[in-house]
Amino acid sequence: MSIAVLSAGAPAYVLPERFRRVPRMAAVALLPWLMILAVNHETSWVVLDLLEFAGLLSLDALLLRRSAAALWAGAAVALLLAGDALADIAFAGPGHAVLAALVMAFCVELPLAVMCLLLGREAIRG
Repeated sequence: MSIAVLSAGAPAYVLPERFRRVPRMAAVALLPWLMILAVNHETSWVVLDLLEFAGLLSLDALLLRRSAAALWAGAAVALLLAGDALADIAFAGPGHAVLAALVMAFCVELPLAVMCLLLGREAIRG
């Protein structure tokens, strides 16, 4: 675990280099889910997840270039993921469907959103 010091003097956690691969891995992991949604004719969800897919790949490309624009891409992907989590919970049916939406939101979508924000923030520091 490495520590960096910001200009204000407060220590801040710096993500290890291997975390820069997270957006690419998340985009690849999203592909089977996109196929399932497409087969079931869930057009609105396919569009939303395609936007997330494109955003994750864009963030990955900007991180590879160490571009300061990664901050904005990370924020955009985080917003899409948080909106997806909120929509999943809001539109889930009762019982197991809402439980599955909550698990996906708190175990996958929201942690990935935070990771994208942290990666974008690190791009402007690095």
